[in-house]
Amino acid sequence: MTPGTRKVAVVGVALSDCGRLDAVTPYALHAQAARRALADSGLDRSLIDGFASAGLGTLAPVEVAEYLGLRPSWVDSTSVGGATWEVMAAHAADAIAQGHAEVVLLVYGSTARADIKAGRRTAALSFGTRGPAQFEAPYGHTLIAKYAMAARRHMHEYGTTLEQLADIAVQTRANAFHNPYALYRSPLTVDDVLGGPMVADPFTTLHCCVRSDGGCAVLLAAEEYVPDTAKPPVWVLGTGTAVSHATLSAWEDFTVTPAALSGRKAFARAGVTPQEIEVAELYDAFTYMTLVTLEDLGFCAKGEGGAFAAKGRLTIGGELPVNTDGGGLSACHPGMRGLFLLVEAVRQLRGEAEEGRQVRRAHGRPPRLAVASGTGGWFCSSGTIVLGRE
Repeated sequence: MTPGTRKVAVVGVALSDCGRLDAVTPYALHAQAARRALADSGLDRSLIDGFASAGLGTLAPVEVAEYLGLRPSWVDSTSVGGATWEVMAAHAADAIAQGHAEVVLLVYGSTARADIKAGRRTAALSFGTRGPAQFEAPYGHTLIAKYAMAARRHMHEYGTTLEQLADIAVQTRANAFHNPYALYRSPLTVDDVLGGPMVADPFTTLHCCVRSDGGCAVLLAAEEYVPDTAKPPVWVLGTGTAVSHATLSAWEDFTVTPAALSGRKAFARAGVTPQEIEVAELYDAFTYMTLVTLEDLGFCAKGEGGAFAAKGRLTIGGELPVNTDGGGLSACHPGMRGLFLLVEAVRQLRGEAEEGRQVRRAHGRPPRLAVASGTGGWFCSSGTIVLGRE
């Protein structure tokens, strides 16, 4: 087979235990998720020759691989914030297509909530304050504040309202209702979101993601291994990656994110348009992330995200179900959520989600096309992947 022509499929996905986990280590969550994903695939562990991991604190991929009993010949430890997992999945898919790896395991585990509860702060709330960032940090330019500033700019430029942003949180919570593993499932109203304690104007607490513990894993394989897998394959149709800026002073337009580039690349390589996508899993550390990512991926025009997301369009039964597990706003957010987007997209395409949150299209069928798009830093990086089933 000519290098670069092999098709690549997601053949196994799994979550570790998630939520409130006070008596477990990140290593244990990596192992649990990896075992479950391998079992989901039906493949033998000996086939894994590629490995990718990244995380908060000091978890190096060589250490995690050793803990899992793996000796990979291909490895990736890319770290670009929340977009890391889509970027690493793109790298893994390219490596498999070129014949540099056969079966690649991507795995993540974090006890971010437990660490904070116990007073163990393992990571800063930003990429750090060295280098160029040292000139912004003294003025309160923390991660949350930077997202808040971007949201305010969008409101100023396009008339986006607080109610529109709040409605995204309401719809995401509605999606979490049928997810037994979601951290928060009780229904929300727009007034609940608007009336919460202020974190960084305009974000109240319910505009912001939850803090949880948990992990997950994704197994990618070359097409030759698909006949031996336990589940129908979900194919990697197209990927795109991009980085934009590290400091706010280098960000040319607060209302445009690198998803505008990563999405365009992914859709073009997949040969599909945003309008063909039936389910979207988008990084949502804050409500504004969902809104602006919808715009930049091309689901609506710039400035129309608030109106596009209204009237239940993002719920399970809506025109474009988004974050069908409840997202980072309600389900889980253990520090770097990007890999969870891929797990949920695959489960939706397979038709494996729980009753009530499985997306159904014509004649009750599961969706055929999904997109997962991760965002890192304060819109510093983006990775987008288009997935499809036969």
